[in-house]
Amino acid sequence: MVETKELQVKEKQEVSSSTEHTRPGPVFTPSVDIYENDREIIMLADMPGVSTDGIGIDLKEGILTLTGDIKPWEDGKESNVLIEFGIGKYYRQFTLSEAIQQDSIEANFNDGVLKVILPKVAKAVPRKITVSNG
Repeated sequence: MVETKELQVKEKQEVSSSTEHTRPGPVFTPSVDIYENDREIIMLADMPGVSTDGIGIDLKEGILTLTGDIKPWEDGKESNVLIEFGIGKYYRQFTLSEAIQQDSIEANFNDGVLKVILPKVAKAVPRKITVSNG
């Protein structure tokens, strides 16, 4: 069986949760890719238009919250001709399992992509057990 992967363009989607309507302006759900290896889970969140100081990562009671503020591109000297780039906030939450070592989470932001590294606790890391004779 041959699997094919299609590249699908996904536009920013506005959050439709009623709890998000209390925030001023539109709130978008960032697209996220999640990868896993033996030692960690790696999360990549697409947040174009956000600067490093506009990123927020909070961890409270096992809930990881990602936020980002999208600022307008103009510096006040331009007049609008066409505006298609959505201005607002990114917001996404994840519930972390006990397999994540929550005090060792790291993150970096480069080229509009937030990378969050979620290390696994030692008991969740697979290990090979050797068998001896006797």
